[in-house]
Amino acid sequence: MIEIVTLLNSRSPDLPGIFRRVIEDEGFSRFWAIGDVKIMDTPLLGLLCPIRCPGRVIVQTYDLARALRDAGVPVIGGFHSPMEKECLDFLLRGKQPVVVCPARGIINIRMPKAWRKACAEGRLLILSPFAPKHKRISAMLAEKRNKFVSFLADQFFVPYATPGSKTEQLCLNMLSTGKQVYTFESEKESGIVKAGVMPVTVDRFVSQLIKILSMPIERNKRSV
Repeated sequence: MIEIVTLLNSRSPDLPGIFRRVIEDEGFSRFWAIGDVKIMDTPLLGLLCPIRCPGRVIVQTYDLARALRDAGVPVIGGFHSPMEKECLDFLLRGKQPVVVCPARGIINIRMPKAWRKACAEGRLLILSPFAPKHKRISAMLAEKRNKFVSFLADQFFVPYATPGSKTEQLCLNMLSTGKQVYTFESEKESGIVKAGVMPVTVDRFVSQLIKILSMPIERNKRSV
């Protein structure tokens, strides 16, 4: 089945406000989308899991994914690392909106059955800032994609960041913009926490998100 891909730019009449801010401030100018773009009017939690994580973090990340699913928290991410893919499987079994941002163009993308179902239900958006010529994922595109996701997320959760890694640098970049970034309580001695990332328990974090989601937010006017 060929998926319908929508091309969005600054002249698109129904362009979500968050995209206009990204175009003006961050240099991304075009977006390719499959699914309901109105999902972008919803406050989104960004999720970034590195490829390698300690065992304690893996277990907690599973717990977090289940809690986010059960609480109906909308999530955005690349969902490319093994842990992120596991989290996406959990989230797609729920009812909340999810935004998947591949590190490649999405023309002729092969969508798994679970993606198609969620897309048909209007709760999955596949979004990319990369032109159709970018048919394969690369380290450079993945780095740009993570930056893109960090712009679109209202808050961000990073389960673990290896010292000196690109994940750690992304956390520092988000903190410099004033965006709130969270990690697990078990990582309270980590470098990212010392830099300003907030350590939380899963229960406390999800409870806080539920309160935030109950408040009306104009995403194109929010401060980050």
